[in-house]
Amino acid sequence: MEKPKALIVVPSFQSFILQDIELLSERYELTINHYDWRNKALAPVYLFRQFFHLLVTIPQCRFILIHFGGYWSFFPTLLGKIFGKPSYIILHGTDCASIPELNYGSLRIPLLKWFCKKSYEWATKLFPVSDSLIFTKNSYINYEKPIFNGLKHHFPNLQTPILVIPNGFDTHFWVPDEKLKTNPNSYLTVLSTSQFYLKGGDLIIQLAEQMPESKFQLVGLNCPPDIERPKNVEFLGRLEKKELKIRYQSSAYYMQISSFEGFGCALCEAMLCGCIPIVSEVNALSQIIGDTGVTVPFRRFSNLQISVQMINSLTKGQNINQYARKRIMELFPLEKRRDLLFESLQN
Repeated sequence: MEKPKALIVVPSFQSFILQDIELLSERYELTINHYDWRNKALAPVYLFRQFFHLLVTIPQCRFILIHFGGYWSFFPTLLGKIFGKPSYIILHGTDCASIPELNYGSLRIPLLKWFCKKSYEWATKLFPVSDSLIFTKNSYINYEKPIFNGLKHHFPNLQTPILVIPNGFDTHFWVPDEKLKTNPNSYLTVLSTSQFYLKGGDLIIQLAEQMPESKFQLVGLNCPPDIERPKNVEFLGRLEKKELKIRYQSSAYYMQISSFEGFGCALCEAMLCGCIPIVSEVNALSQIIGDTGVTVPFRRFSNLQISVQMINSLTKGQNINQYARKRIMELFPLEKRRDLLFESLQN
């Protein structure tokens, strides 16, 4: 039996996007529309090329699914409306945020915000990965002056239906390995060079300096040139999926102390591998970890230090955090996301 056709529009190929492509290919014949939108100078060229590609592709498709709101979501939602094809946007975080002081968020750029606004208005339905992308109050960055973000904050008159579809994780791949949990004082975090400050890399370096007996590993980047690396800190660069799993499995704690976090995929992967989570009090992070770890209330080193000391005393001698693994297995299994996606795209 011939599969129905669907159009997938993506600005990049992160692991969670590749995972969705694999899921959807079970039932649909997919056409992928992708350009390197990071090259802002070529955005007009990409829009031109995309427009004509969509004119040919959309009439043949059952629906259009777009990852992230941005320049690339404008024509797919507009032409979807013109051709009577449903269009859906999966929102991941930066497309619902504006934090100028951290140079973060698509909505801090007026033109890009307008493109997002029109896309969100024309879309059939919006699929944020957490309810914090609908509305959130952030006191972590500045407790005296909270920052508000989310769809309802930036677009209060938005009428498009919204359905939260959380990320899902392969609980059969992300598993603990007791043989690798050999260092009870090991900490891991995943971030990129551009996210170093946003994800609290500066605080982690400061913490490492105060905890010379502990081991800190940062995945996703090499040591920034302006950072003086403590001896107990290792920058691992980008890792393949299997190597990343080994790092999760061999670490006692996982740190996600971001100033804004749409969901926290690496956090969930680490928890499935038995890591004890240490997270900032932003977005849905505290909801994700529940009582399996500790939260840091404010972006101050003293608060981070207190939280780490507290979780160290509570988990002393604990090898694998089975409670953390169980929580992610119950809340965010890949099968749950798969079922929600298929059900929503068929209706």
